[in-house]
Amino acid sequence: MPRFAANLSMMYAEHAFLDRFAAAAADGFAAVEYLFPYAFEPAALTQRLADHGLQQVLFNAPPGDWDAGERGITCLPGREAEFRRGFVEQALPYAQALRCPRVHVMAGLAPAGADRAGLRATYAANLAWAAAQAAPLAIDVLIEPINTRDIPGYLLNRQDDAHALVQQVGAPNLKVQMDLYHCQIVEGDLAVKLRRYLPGGRVGHLQIAGVPERHEPDIGELHHPTLLALIDELGYDGHVGCEYRPRAGTSAGLGWFQPYKASQR
Repeated sequence: MPRFAANLSMMYAEHAFLDRFAAAAADGFAAVEYLFPYAFEPAALTQRLADHGLQQVLFNAPPGDWDAGERGITCLPGREAEFRRGFVEQALPYAQALRCPRVHVMAGLAPAGADRAGLRATYAANLAWAAAQAAPLAIDVLIEPINTRDIPGYLLNRQDDAHALVQQVGAPNLKVQMDLYHCQIVEGDLAVKLRRYLPGGRVGHLQIAGVPERHEPDIGELHHPTLLALIDELGYDGHVGCEYRPRAGTSAGLGWFQPYKASQR
């Protein structure tokens, strides 16, 4: 049965952030993910994880100036020192403290008129460097194709492009974060994509949400029970992140989760 991680950046928004851990555990989740941990001391987060028997499975590296609209700086020439400083001084220490085995590195927005080959070369070089720093700590570095409706101008949008980049870099701990919500919007054909990419271990994390409005996975055009059964069939043993915005209260919308709840702990 799939193992799910509650995304605390989107789910349980009716609670203060540090109270979301307890709410997720009370609903039966055994793992959590979220965008960024950096507003809180590692000790505060590790205490919440320990108190509620939760595993931290994913968070993002520093993305640049998020409030100003930046969505990663990994592909931006001239920002290499800033990216690398944030990765080794913030992301990796937090990952170690939280015992989190993977960190997502956002690519960033392609500046208007920029040479995409140059952006990709910077992206690849930074990813190779980050993977080398993370490898001795047994931490995976993830990249995620994101649709351009939610983040216009995002550099990385397609699964094949992400896997080509992983192959180009060649680091065993550089993997793809496959969000079925983004993949459906950009490409569709999800069952075929899962069969193509899950075998071989190059997908390090999965995420789900209803399409098109990013609500619960039992709302919208996808039939998630079929996709989740296929994920099991293909032998994926990682977590499936629930990165969606509940339509009403989070707990009230967890009817989809009930068939899987008993297998989470």
